[in-house]
Amino acid sequence: MPGLTKEEIQSYYDERNLHAKNPVRIETVGEMGARLYLTVEQRHLRSGDTISGPTLMWLADAAMYTAILGTLGPVYQALTTNLNINFLRKPGAVDVIAECRLLKVGKQLVFGEVELFSVGMDKPVAHVTCTYSIPKK
Repeated sequence: MPGLTKEEIQSYYDERNLHAKNPVRIETVGEMGARLYLTVEQRHLRSGDTISGPTLMWLADAAMYTAILGTLGPVYQALTTNLNINFLRKPGAVDVIAECRLLKVGKQLVFGEVELFSVGMDKPVAHVTCTYSIPKK
């Protein structure tokens, strides 16, 4: 099954208002990966002028789901079975980029990793590993 294009995935998200509360855009999507850009707003911040952990986890999960749709096609019922995040350094109150790589795509499980970067930083602020379950056809 061929993967969906960036435009097809964005249209799917827009039709369902999946990212209405989080201003994210898909920068790239392709075989085995995706890159998303989150415009950070005041509500994404917590005390200390840093981005909240749940916001970073959501972005990583969205990047993984996007990469899966771009690789496998319309497997819309795919769901997260595990997500592990390591916070590496304090993210500033700036926009965040998520770079996802799928490491193994099986018939029932997909395993990948996501690096999250604050715009302007070379080193990641967080590293995420994630496993998704793919529904049987």
